[in-house]
Amino acid sequence: MLKSTGMVRKTDELGRVVIPIEIRRTMNIETKDPLEIYTSGEYIVLQKYQPACIFCGEAGEIINYQGKNICKICLVELASDTNVVCINRTVSFW
Repeated sequence: MLKSTGMVRKTDELGRVVIPIEIRRTMNIETKDPLEIYTSGEYIVLQKYQPACIFCGEAGEIINYQGKNICKICLVELASDTNVVCINRTVSFW
C-alpha cells in the first residue's frame, strides 16, 4: 500500500526528481545506489535495486558470471545438467 509523505517535488528540464534526504535516510538510500523503476497505471514506484538470479529470481547468494546474475543453487544445477567442467577457474560465493 502506498503512503503519502506530503512532499511534492518538480521535475527539472532533464526529467530528474530529487528524493528528499529524509526519505533517503529512512529508506537507507546512499549516493549512487541503483534504483529500479516500476509503473502501474498512474503510479511510478522506485525501489532499491537488488540483483536477482536470471533463472529463478532469487536475490540471495548471487554471483555475476559473464554479465549475468546467477544464484548458487542454479549454478550448481546448471553445472550438473550440462556436465560443465571448470579448469583453472575459481568461483566463490563467499
